[in-house]
Amino acid sequence: MTETIQKTIAFVKGKLEGAEAGHDWFHIERVWKLSLKIAETEGGNSEVVELAALLHDIADPKFHNGDETLALKISEEWMNSLKVSPDVVEQVLFIIKNISFKNRGESPENPPIELQIVQDADRLDAIGAIGIARTFNFGGFKNNLMYHPEIPPKLNMSKEEYKKNEGTTVNHFYEKLLLLKDLMNTNSAKKIAAERHDFMLKFLERFYKEWNVTE
Repeated sequence: MTETIQKTIAFVKGKLEGAEAGHDWFHIERVWKLSLKIAETEGGNSEVVELAALLHDIADPKFHNGDETLALKISEEWMNSLKVSPDVVEQVLFIIKNISFKNRGESPENPPIELQIVQDADRLDAIGAIGIARTFNFGGFKNNLMYHPEIPPKLNMSKEEYKKNEGTTVNHFYEKLLLLKDLMNTNSAKKIAAERHDFMLKFLERFYKEWNVTE
């Protein structure tokens, strides 16, 4: 591990101390480790991949009044303080800007492999058992209903609608989580996503049985 990565880990841990549990240091650590795992097969510039994974949620817009520029400013200042090469800084900022699910309508054609890797890792952490736990944690954080049988999910929302949406936690499965399997970029991530996707389907099946007291 390089000194740059070691210092960035310490920086991110400090910045995210006390963060909502679904978007805290442990989320970053999982995305970082998943990125490294995917990169073993898919390649890419390891410094770009690691820095982008570590910095991608340094200032998540949903916790900063929707400000999508803050993470870019903080990340750029941090990397410049470490004298990271301008080319790497540019690539990392490009990933941070384009990684989000809500920005998928603005995503670049033929994205670089480094963006594909970190985006896949971030999306993998949103599905499966961890994804379920994170979703219900965030729903509780926002005081959203777990489920309401008379409130249907909102499909095909625009970016602005998605940002303002305060639907139920179970609806979020249909509005985002169950869509992620088919949005994976790399073959490595697609294999991991398939199993995690199936686990979520089994969870929902069980959830409805218990909710409706049919079993």
